[in-house]
Amino acid sequence: MLSRTADHLFWMARYTERAENTARMLDVNVQTSMLPQSEQDAAQGWRAMLGISELQQAYDRKHGTVEARAVIDFMVRDPSNPSSIAACLKEARENARAVRGTLTTEVWEIQNQTWLDLQKRLDNGVLEHDPSQFFEWVKYRSHLSRGVTLGTMLRDDAVHFIRLGTFLERADNTARILDVKFHGARGASEEQAQRDFYYWAALLRSVSGFEIYRKVYRDIITPARVAELLMLRADMPRSLLACMDEVVQNLQQVRNDLSRDTERLAGMLHAELQFGRIEDILQAGLHDTLTEFLQRIYELGNRISRDFLVPLAA
Repeated sequence: MLSRTADHLFWMARYTERAENTARMLDVNVQTSMLPQSEQDAAQGWRAMLGISELQQAYDRKHGTVEARAVIDFMVRDPSNPSSIAACLKEARENARAVRGTLTTEVWEIQNQTWLDLQKRLDNGVLEHDPSQFFEWVKYRSHLSRGVTLGTMLRDDAVHFIRLGTFLERADNTARILDVKFHGARGASEEQAQRDFYYWAALLRSVSGFEIYRKVYRDIITPARVAELLMLRADMPRSLLACMDEVVQNLQQVRNDLSRDTERLAGMLHAELQFGRIEDILQAGLHDTLTEFLQRIYELGNRISRDFLVPLAA
């Protein structure tokens, strides 16, 4: 496959997944902002979300204070934010258009119609009146895109590069949201413990993991178990291990003469998660572990670009 074609497919998938992840983070913040809390705590929640996406400085340059409505607008449609949902869906559509002949008609129509419908939804005010409904729509369109891709496309290199983009982006997002939310939790009083239940439940819902947690652990929600579920469970679809399973498998399918070191890095990262124990991770420091993971995922993305795609600009 031509590297430019692979590049468009890879980034089409990453942008689609990024739009979904942003919708998930915004939705959980909308839900948790409804809990009884001070204005300072509410603002801290929105500030943490901007931090997850590395957009705090960009937001501060445009807005004086952190307010829910301003953050939502910035993260959904602000033209100055290249990581907004609107920007991501536009880029996903443009990358799909560039390789229209490689995609099935159904996959192209999903990408194109999502972009067209987005404009209508932003114009009719659904974001202001019912933001959760809008975020659910974004998630649904991403689910639809993945389902149609697997249901209509030949399982060739095109699908493998789409899957690589999807799961690299998902691994990055899961690590970021777990790191920030884990450090945002506080314990002590009974009142705080009750609030933390909703806090962790909201986090699990943001990665579609609440029902899975109940099925796996059948007990109270604890930070350590949340971390274990989102890092080390291969049967949890959005966990780090599940994402690395997909990355390793799809890398093997597209390997070339240049990719041995890239496969080795992915394999090492996968093995550490596959054989890791949450007790050891917590003892070593969850924040340090996740920070290192994010650095290595970034490096892995760069190596994939170097070996298979159009190299990223220096």
